[in-house]
Amino acid sequence: MKLWFSGFILAVGAFAQLPTVTTDQQITLYQSWVTKDPASISNRTLLAGAYIQKTRETTDFGYLDRASKILEAVLSEHQDYEALRLRNIVELTLHHFSKAAEYAGAMTQRWPGDVQSWGTLGDARLEMGQYDAARAAFAKMLELKPGLMSYNRMGFYRFITGDPDSGIELMKKAVDAAAKYPENKAWCLVELGNMYFKTGLWDDAEQSYNQAIAVFPSSHAAFAALGAVAAARGDLQPAIEKYQRAQSITPMIQYAGALFDLYTAIGKTSEAAQQADLVDLVTKLEGAANQKANRTLSLIYANQNRNLARSLEFAQADFQLRQDVYTYDALAWALYKNQRFEEASRASAEALKFGAPEALFFYHAGMIANALGNTGVARKYLDQALALNAGFDFHQASIARDTLKRMQLDSK
Repeated sequence: MKLWFSGFILAVGAFAQLPTVTTDQQITLYQSWVTKDPASISNRTLLAGAYIQKTRETTDFGYLDRASKILEAVLSEHQDYEALRLRNIVELTLHHFSKAAEYAGAMTQRWPGDVQSWGTLGDARLEMGQYDAARAAFAKMLELKPGLMSYNRMGFYRFITGDPDSGIELMKKAVDAAAKYPENKAWCLVELGNMYFKTGLWDDAEQSYNQAIAVFPSSHAAFAALGAVAAARGDLQPAIEKYQRAQSITPMIQYAGALFDLYTAIGKTSEAAQQADLVDLVTKLEGAANQKANRTLSLIYANQNRNLARSLEFAQADFQLRQDVYTYDALAWALYKNQRFEEASRASAEALKFGAPEALFFYHAGMIANALGNTGVARKYLDQALALNAGFDFHQASIARDTLKRMQLDSK
């Protein structure tokens, strides 16, 4: 249920050869090649790469499992470069960040000019909260080969470390460089739109999301993002329709969380309950699979003020895997909801330390400061959140505004 693609292009070799066909067509073609010549390492790695791309497009981990089995078999026969590279992507997708960093680091030692291994190394380091090491890896990518993979990664890095203007410009370059690859271009357009949205440029964000859909009509992320823009504007029914469209393509738990808030806001309690049930189903499936780490589930439960102990468990378990700013923020919010305010404040400070233009970080920091009685600090952070993006989350933003109003009344 957890898919790791938090900001980085997965460059699969198949796309360099067959950019005009769909992933399903590639899979069919490569399966036929493997059937005709099952000993061919090249054919098998092409098929594994197509399965990984299909995982990216659908979030169906069955494809990832098929890819993993192919790669395991290939690597038992020969330490093939392409198989090693794809194994790194599998490890990243499974949140095995330290293992991915180890594998990719070894590949950069063996092949110092290997752009993709530097990218994987940076990806893993970033998730582990090792920002200097991540920056160095991404800078090496840019030095070796400016292009889709390097622009995308460095753009994301610049954005979350407090330089949104540079991040946006680099992401624009990534969009241009991805012209031949519909899904990858759409993904970059969504990321660019997210940067616009997070900095309050809603019209630019909407345009970018619509372009993503024009390029890749099944971009569930773009439909969901359009839902966020509509909700920010107060257009709740259109927002619901966009999230429903996203959910019909790929049922991500964050879409259920958003729909729960939207249905609740317009008084459709039965529909809201159905979305809550979907979230709970994912939790049960995660438990059955012994999956304990999930910061997305943590945030959803914290926002809904239910299953708060489980929310904290999910955040703490995720923190064992990665210590990036987003995980610190999720942990801070779960601690706050469990009334562990001092610990929440310390985690929130870590989320804020690079100056990421994330209104949610400032909002969470403000609510935590308010709980600690630090009214001045709370007001500053809540004002920052709303100034950055007044509709960062239509429900949480309304709480921020209401909290500021109460502060003003209390001060009189």
